[in-house]
Order: sequence, then structure tokens, then C-alpha cells
Amino acid sequence: MVDALKQGSFNFNESYKVIDLFAGIGGIRLGFEKAFQDKVEFVFSSELDKYAQKTYAANYDEVPHGDITKIHAADIPAHDIILAGFPCQAFSVAGLKKGFEDTRGTLFFEIVRIAKYHKPKILFLENVKGFKNHDKGNTFRVVKETLADLGYKVYAQVLNAKDFGVPQNRERIYIIAFLDHSVDFKFPIKQGEGVKLGHILDSNVDEKYTISDKLWAGHQRRKAEHKVKGNGFGYSMFNAESDYTSTMSARYYKDGSEILIAQEGKNPRKLSPREAARLQGFPDDFKLTVSDTQAYKQFGNSVAVPVIEQLANNILQCLEGDWCE
Repeated sequence: MVDALKQGSFNFNESYKVIDLFAGIGGIRLGFEKAFQDKVEFVFSSELDKYAQKTYAANYDEVPHGDITKIHAADIPAHDIILAGFPCQAFSVAGLKKGFEDTRGTLFFEIVRIAKYHKPKILFLENVKGFKNHDKGNTFRVVKETLADLGYKVYAQVLNAKDFGVPQNRERIYIIAFLDHSVDFKFPIKQGEGVKLGHILDSNVDEKYTISDKLWAGHQRRKAEHKVKGNGFGYSMFNAESDYTSTMSARYYKDGSEILIAQEGKNPRKLSPREAARLQGFPDDFKLTVSDTQAYKQFGNSVAVPVIEQLANNILQCLEGDWCE
């Protein structure tokens, strides 16, 4: 480990150069743009899924590069910050060895590979809550140790979207690593009280989002069967007065069972894609250019933008030297 890296200071120009890995539809990017405004410059993005690439391009006028495993680190522009909502892989060798060997072959290692070459000042990583306890905590331990071996001071915390003005119970772990060890980063605290699901619902929604008699009967039958078995599995129903929904997943397009909206006098309905976008904190001017199926997948796989914005705001305050000293 090089001591100079541990003690590096933030000497930036007017804007911070950022790369967006495993970019999806750019939810993490959007949160950073909202917080940093004209102080951020995105110089590279990468996303494998062609439909997500299409949505990203429609909103950022930039088609992400493809498979990151096939892109040389030297071909990626110099940058100050890496953003990466990386997929959670099996990490089958996690805990068996230390350092890079424990993560070789996983997509996390692609972040490490690029960070090792470019030495950006900050890494911002996001994953599912269960990542922290995966493989009895070995996976998370390996990630922290690997980043520490690269010279980073690592902070990590699970935050819930419903605590930040988003009416969705969505817990995610955020891992933020600084090359400057003098930084004392603080995670944002709970805020955004009083937001109801009704704030993101439309009053008039196309009838195609009302589920069919057959699907509704199937949902009710499966829930009854689960109840007999003594568990609470099955569809979840919400209305405008609900404080928050369950977590929207990438499989929402299949039957909508995790978030059904009650309707008076008829079958419940799914969220529309626009409502799904709002449930993740995306603004109404965010362009939806793909099919409903792909839109549901994309928003289910994305992030709660207001959480990212708050985290990015705290990072910016560190960069500007306001209170992270």
C-alpha cells in the first residue's frame, strides 16, 4: 500500500470527472447530477443490456459502451469518481483467500481492475441489502479488504428509500470508498416524512393496467394456499393512503403481484411504467422509450434516485471541504 495514496487530498478542477459502470438506465448518474449540478462531468459509461442502453441514450444523449469485461482500463478516460451499481454475483470463492484472488471472475473485480489502474478519488457502489450477509459475511469482508488493499478508506451502510421521500420499502447497501483517509464521511439521516403512495399515482390510468379476472383469481388462490401453510406470501395490495409499497423488483412485469393498486368496483391494477418511475424517484421528464415489459425491468433494477442524491450531496460537501475533515 502506498502511503501517498492514503493521504491524497482533493485537488479538483471546476468539475469532477465521473464514470458510470453497470449503468442501467442511469439512476445513480441522475442522483449525482442533481446533487453536483454543473460540477460533474460524465466521461464514460458502460451497460450490457441493449434496452437499458436505449433508455440511457434517450435521457443522456450518450450510448453506453457494452461489456465492461472487454474494455481495457487504459481505454477508459481518467476520472475522479466511479459509480457502480454492480450485479450481485455468486462470489463462490469469497472467503477462501484474501485480496484480488477472492473476487477474480466476478463483476466486482471489474471495478477493482479499473480503480487499480486509474486510482479515482472516490468509489460509489450500490447493491442489495443481502449482499452484506452473503456467504456469512465473507463476500462483504472481501470487498472491504480488497478496496483497503487498493488504498481506500471504506464506509458502508444500508439505507431505506422510504426514509428519503420515496413511498417504497427498498433497502440497499451503499459502499463509499475514499482515497483520502482524512475524510470522515457521514451517511444522510432519515428525512422526507409524510409522503404517501397517492403522491405518485395518476388519477386516470389506462385500463390495460387493470389485471384480468384470470390473473386476479390466480393471485387470490395462491395467497389463500400460502395462508393455509402459515406464511404470508402472495400478492400485496396498496392504495393512495399507503405510506409505502413493498420493494419493486425486475420481475414486476410478470404479474405485478408485489405491488397491486386497489380500485373501487373492479380488479386491482399494476403500476403504470410512469408510476413505477416515480416510485423510484425519477422525474416525469425522464423519457420512457421502451416497451412496458422492459420499462418495468429497468425501474425494478434501478435505484431510488432521492437516496442517491442525498448521498451524493454529502460526498460533495466532503469534496468541497465543508464538513468532512
